Order: sequence, then C-alpha cells, then structure tokens
Amino acid sequence: MSGAAALEVETVSVDLGGRRVLDGVELTVERGELVALLGPNGAGKTTLLRTVLGLQPTAAGRVRVEGRQARPGRVAIGYVPQRHEFAWDFPLSVADVVMTGLTGRLGLLRRPGRPEWEAVAEALERVRMSELADRVVGQLSGGQRQRVLVARALVLRPSVLLLDEPFTGLDLPTQDLLAGLFADLAHEGRAVLMTTHDLLGAIDVADRLALLNRRVIAAGAPAALAADARVWGETFGVGPDSALVRMVRSVA
Repeated sequence: MSGAAALEVETVSVDLGGRRVLDGVELTVERGELVALLGPNGAGKTTLLRTVLGLQPTAAGRVRVEGRQARPGRVAIGYVPQRHEFAWDFPLSVADVVMTGLTGRLGLLRRPGRPEWEAVAEALERVRMSELADRVVGQLSGGQRQRVLVARALVLRPSVLLLDEPFTGLDLPTQDLLAGLFADLAHEGRAVLMTTHDLLGAIDVADRLALLNRRVIAAGAPAALAADARVWGETFGVGPDSALVRMVRSVA
C-alpha cells in the first residue's frame, strides 16, 4: 500500500504510577487490515489503545493516525471500550446512546440534524439493531449492549477502529456476528486493531497477530506465529510444551 499506514505506533513508551507499562512499542495497522493484539493481563493492551486515542501521554515515541499525530478529537477514530466501562443505567434509548458517539464532533450545544440521525440509522443497521432503536439501553442483554457500543463507534464512519475485548462475556452467535462485522469493516478499507483474550477467535478472524508484553514481542500472520513457540513463551510466560502453545499450533 502506498503512503503512510492508517495507524503507526513508533517506539512508544508509557509510564503509569512511576512504572513503565509500554516500552518502545512498534506497531502498524494498514487500511484493510484487522490486527489482533494479544497478551497477558497487565501487558499494556488497553493502555496502548488509550495512547492511540490521545488520552494517555507518552514518555517517548509518537502515534500517527492517517499520517497525523493522534490527539483527542483531531482524527476520526472509532473506539469500543470494554462493556463494563459504560454507564448503562442512564435512561437513554439505543439511538440516543449511538448518537453520543458524535458528541465530540457536534459539541455540547449543537443539536443533531438529519445527517447525524442518518449516520445513527446506518450504524444500527450494520450491527443489526435497527428494530431496537427506541429501546431503553438498560433493558438490553449483554450481547445487545456490545452491539450498541460498536454502533456508537461506527457512527463516526471512522478510518481506524479500536476494539477493547469486544467478545468478553458474549454468547457464540453474537461473537460470530461481531467477528464477521469486524472482518467486513477491515475489508472495506478500515484499519481495525482489536485486543482480546480469545486466542482461537483472534487466529480465526485476524489478518495479523501482534503479541504484546510491554513491547511487541512479535507480529505476523497467525500461521507464521503459531509455529514459533518461543514468542508465545516470551509473551505469556509459558513453556514450549504448554497447553497454550499446543492449542495455538493445532488451530493455525
């Protein structure tokens, strides 16, 4: 692909509470690519997403989105947080929650018009939630809530989409629906970066895997990484004969 990658993380280091949680991270995501970011708890996966969003300052390095330095509100990045991070007890409809994805663009005083509501309808259609647009979000199931968060990210029509553990706690049909949607969004030309603990799902849906533990240990096609027990051991702290390594080799 010509030109800059959609997302470029260049030797990024981040300190939290006096501790270095990311150390010289190098990662790119091209347009049309879905990259799964894998690593143990505490590896810095969510911190990396927050850094890409411009919400977490760096101690060193930089992040570029579409060739520009990442700053809040400056570039259109869709972000799907972990489901528990959203306050579901507000008496808002599904459509109203999706509309909050445009708050940064509209500001607090400007009322949404027809173009914004058309974007909401388009996003809800992508996640198959159109018929529930007027439902109060507190009445939704866990899988429906996750689809609302995805629609809220898509309402920006972003070129880069960040997903933080999008499959956690979902039933298999919902996981399959979302995995197919994420693959479609990437193939339409978006750059998709997804953190997940679901190794099997990541291997199945991702174009590339990136193994992270404070730094990127390895990145590449699932089949290529599956053959290298060393990188899985270095990332997750397991031995070459561990169940994790055997599982990865069996499915890639």
